[in-house]
Amino acid sequence: METEPHIDFQGLTATDQLRQAVADNIVRIEKRFGRLTGCRVVIKAPGERHRQGGLYEVNIWLTLPGGHEVNVDRTPQADERHASASFALHDAFKRAGRQLQDQVRKMQGKVKEHEETPIGTVAKLDPQGFGFLVTADGREFYFHKNSVLNDAFDRLEVGARVSFAEEMGEKGPQASTVKLLGKHGMR
Repeated sequence: METEPHIDFQGLTATDQLRQAVADNIVRIEKRFGRLTGCRVVIKAPGERHRQGGLYEVNIWLTLPGGHEVNVDRTPQADERHASASFALHDAFKRAGRQLQDQVRKMQGKVKEHEETPIGTVAKLDPQGFGFLVTADGREFYFHKNSVLNDAFDRLEVGARVSFAEEMGEKGPQASTVKLLGKHGMR
């Protein structure tokens, strides 16, 4: 870590055991996800004015290379297990680890973007068990009856709307996982 971790105990005495638990969690998270450039941990003891009913609050701010940050600053409100400082600390670092994992994946470009499922209209059907569909942008896709879900090939009609997965076949683009959306797009 580029800077020394900043640990702040608010409303409680910092025991050696609690300090060691914070240090161990920081080491564990850095080993698992790589270099951190900064870390701040705030542990707040329950107070009389808090509505949480005696729950510890743990906030964690992690800084990654490139200025990326992970912030865990919300303690679950209705979880009485947070009456234990060690549980609250461990839970906050678990949540930080999940957020850090997501952030690292984004930084590495490993987050999948969900594409819209293509929709097409059946343009041609051949009784021998295949057909063609056309998308709104005019692209044509071959499909075989085995690609139609729920054995619905016999229920297909020219003009029926379908969703499908696009893939490259031996002779060009083809549709797989063809799903009938309804006679004319009605669900």
